[in-house]
Amino acid sequence: MDCCYIGIDLGSTTTKAVFLDENENILGRGITNSRSNYELACQVAREEAEINTRFSLLRKKLETDVKIGTYAKAMMEHLSVLYALSQHLKQLQSLKFLCVETVKNWNHSREKIPQFLQALDEMFTSMEEQAVEDFVPGAEVQSDFFRDIATSLYLSRAEVLSKEKRLSFDRLVGIFDAAIIKVESRSFAIFYDEYLDFACQKVIAMSEFAPFEQSITKAVKEAAEKEFNVLNTVGTGYGRLTLPFAKEQIRSEILCHGLGAHYMFPKTRTVLDIGGQDTKAIQVDGNGIVSAFQMNDRCAAGCGRYLGYIADEMNMGVHQLGPLAMQSTKQVKINSTCTVFAGAELRERLALGEKREDILSGLHRAIILRAMSLLARSGGIDSEFTFTGGVARNEAATSALKKLVEENYGKMKINISADSIFTGAIGAALFAKRDPKGIMADLEISKLKKKKPVKMGARIA
Repeated sequence: MDCCYIGIDLGSTTTKAVFLDENENILGRGITNSRSNYELACQVAREEAEINTRFSLLRKKLETDVKIGTYAKAMMEHLSVLYALSQHLKQLQSLKFLCVETVKNWNHSREKIPQFLQALDEMFTSMEEQAVEDFVPGAEVQSDFFRDIATSLYLSRAEVLSKEKRLSFDRLVGIFDAAIIKVESRSFAIFYDEYLDFACQKVIAMSEFAPFEQSITKAVKEAAEKEFNVLNTVGTGYGRLTLPFAKEQIRSEILCHGLGAHYMFPKTRTVLDIGGQDTKAIQVDGNGIVSAFQMNDRCAAGCGRYLGYIADEMNMGVHQLGPLAMQSTKQVKINSTCTVFAGAELRERLALGEKREDILSGLHRAIILRAMSLLARSGGIDSEFTFTGGVARNEAATSALKKLVEENYGKMKINISADSIFTGAIGAALFAKRDPKGIMADLEISKLKKKKPVKMGARIA
């Protein structure tokens, strides 16, 4: 039985979980949409982190098997992607069932039911075929979230079929919206064995891996049956106070992002976290201890939630915004990043003839400008500078950040990791191991409350 520590970051839009071993090595990570049910979100994120941990153990087992040798890497690539495909197809199956049930239960427009059912059948057949093409080793991952992938595919198909079959596009979207919420309210980790069996059978059926069937099957079984002894769990994030944890098992987002960023990049001195609901500018010392911070938590302006509204207005997945913005050839100045007026301003810009990619580029720059103002008020930027949170995965946001940092502070090292969204959960897991009684956190918060206002940083252009 392996001992471990768990950190959970319950954000407003995503929930993350991280498993650490006793040597503070990351064993596994899990992520899911936060939904309206925080308890379920924590459960799913923890389950995903445990499954990811099992895959890490499986990888080590295969790599150390003398018979398998150099085939281990390729095997794991196939096992991982086939597992993900099986999980995705299961969720698509559930989504289709709920969409069909929604249409069958209509009390109005019943004469249109057969046409809508046929359209749904065609859409989901196409979505399943697309999934088989997308979930292959080496393919770029579109998003961590089923909702993002399903939304972009469904809407693109719905737009075409609504014209071909003369069906209401809004009705097709309404069917999806009603069903996707229910799919997100389920935990699909209960089908872990089914997904794993699907992946394992596919792999051992491949000619290059067939000679290692016995070794693969044994390694997969051992990883699946592994038990974990959780020594402590700490929660953080926007919804941390809803967690059923004792006081000493709760930490602020500020402390966790500071410590997590230091763990990932030990020379970090300034941290910017743009999450779903708030933005935080944090200064840390050489040990990852927070020395100053500024936080914009009055509204979701300039945060991930804002980008979500923009994506909804454009009938796109959030993960598609960055790539589209990167196609911009003209800078459009956006005067406001208010979530309330996001849709109205977007429609106004489009009515004026502005291109979508140029508008999105301007929106991303406006978001980063707000963040730069917070950084200045927290004390400016000291190298090294680390960008964390879900928005750090958005290439348009990171591009705008790099340009504005250089314009205002000169060239410096900016740390942006593909795992940046897990920074808060990593910090929480570290607190679970290092500070089980919350003493260090209490002292840090007390110090920050007594600290004098920080100096102003560089003037933001």
